[in-house]
Amino acid sequence: MLDIKNKESLEKYSSAVSLSDMEIFIFPELMFSLVLANIMSPIIWKWKEDPWFKNIEKMNLNKKLQRIKQFIMNQYDFNLDLDTWGLTNKEKELKRFDQFVNLDTLRQSNALFGYEGDKYYFDIDIRKHFGLDKYTTEAIPYWKTETIESMNSFRLKDGYNKGAGECVSLSTMYYAALFIIGGLAMEDIYMIATPLHSQNFVDVGTGQITNNRRLVTKNMWFNGTEISMKARRAIENEQITFIANNLGYVHRIYKEATMPKDIYLGFKEKITNYLETEVNYTTIASFLRNSALKQLCFQFEYDIFGKKHYIEAEKVFPYEHGSPYLIGTTTQNKLLEEIDTMEFYQEPIEGRINLKDVETAFVKSGLNVRELQANPEVSARIVAKLCSKQKDLIDDLINFCKIDPQIPEIEDKVFVETKPIIFNNEMTREEIIAYLETRRHDSEVADLAFLAFRDIKGKAYLRAFMKAALERNPVTIVGAEGMEIAEAFNYLDNLSKESIYSDNRLAQPDEVWNFSTGDGLEKGIALLDIARSRGLELSLIHI
Repeated sequence: MLDIKNKESLEKYSSAVSLSDMEIFIFPELMFSLVLANIMSPIIWKWKEDPWFKNIEKMNLNKKLQRIKQFIMNQYDFNLDLDTWGLTNKEKELKRFDQFVNLDTLRQSNALFGYEGDKYYFDIDIRKHFGLDKYTTEAIPYWKTETIESMNSFRLKDGYNKGAGECVSLSTMYYAALFIIGGLAMEDIYMIATPLHSQNFVDVGTGQITNNRRLVTKNMWFNGTEISMKARRAIENEQITFIANNLGYVHRIYKEATMPKDIYLGFKEKITNYLETEVNYTTIASFLRNSALKQLCFQFEYDIFGKKHYIEAEKVFPYEHGSPYLIGTTTQNKLLEEIDTMEFYQEPIEGRINLKDVETAFVKSGLNVRELQANPEVSARIVAKLCSKQKDLIDDLINFCKIDPQIPEIEDKVFVETKPIIFNNEMTREEIIAYLETRRHDSEVADLAFLAFRDIKGKAYLRAFMKAALERNPVTIVGAEGMEIAEAFNYLDNLSKESIYSDNRLAQPDEVWNFSTGDGLEKGIALLDIARSRGLELSLIHI
């Protein structure tokens, strides 16, 4: 447990308070510790009293999940800007973490230190995308993963009318909500962290993935809409840094893994099945939906007055916008009926492939997508039959239907047996907190959870809290830049006097500053942070 004389221990425990994305990637235990902090919080438990969840216990699982999703969509926004939590710099963070990982290793798991797995972001210039192009290349955002209290408190900020949080915040909140409101077993939820994103795989039915505020079913994953293609991007393009849940984690850069090997292999099989679909008319249409350029190669066949007619694919897909009818579904003919007959040709359009011919060619091959991918000569025969100029397009179709997730390999891993955190859906919030208290001596994850929960009891834990408060709150320092220390005192003193945390828990200085509220002790710590940054700690005794 926490040993304040041990530099590594103190760094990890203080990180449970600041909870930056960088810290969570270095200390993967923190991911589930934050889930536990959100489960200990009274906030999500209060959702049960909302009329939106009335009689939810009587709903089937799918309806429960949709209720949770829509509630989150209604109550929270995705937020990722540079102003909320401020900036730090590479040199400072590398110095912090050099006892745990070197720069080359860090680059494998964090985009802002050099990881370039997702070509999309680097094509558009990642620094410009995040608004960092106006700063030096050494500046990096201090993105913090918000607790549920901090997420809710965005409503107190100008310009916000909902709660808000970044992707890790939303994924850990989703995990807690699926357990508390949805009644899912914790073991059925897996957190997936990539260098640029955080999602959850929910092991129900054919599987679902949480993506920021949304839930994505397997059918949605392959429907080719813009929203779904964005949801696919991280798993499709990036290395997965770690997988975690209540049973442990497997991390790409660490040799030791705490998730049982059989559980991890089970997860691998489940997500691999989720990420694969068969090639049929529906998936071909979905594949084309997201690419106007690919549509130029195809035509639709449609009967008008008992005779076959033909129309360019790129003329048809725009009709889906604002329509309840979709290409590739049983409603396709309804959509084609809406198109003026003058748009159709009576003969096949030269140089265009009939969509039905593509499906037929794949069906006749007798192979599934995985087998086709492993047998390029079969794909070559399909291409030759359809159109010799479309080889890349057919390869792209196969890749659309099957994503190989870049999950951590386990050949060189040492699976360490740990005592996992396990409690059931019948337990009350109070019983869960009591259980976690009993686990603090034998579970670092449970012990860290209380710091993430901001329950600061004991000298050692206060030391970790203060280390985070005085070293990692840049937005407070920048916000008070133009103030004399007495002016900063008056500014803080005039803010609202309520803490965003209940039960005598403590907010960090940046939360006090961002949300313009805090109790006397929290404001005092914020003032100390400002004074310390100027070397003026002793001057506070004169205020």
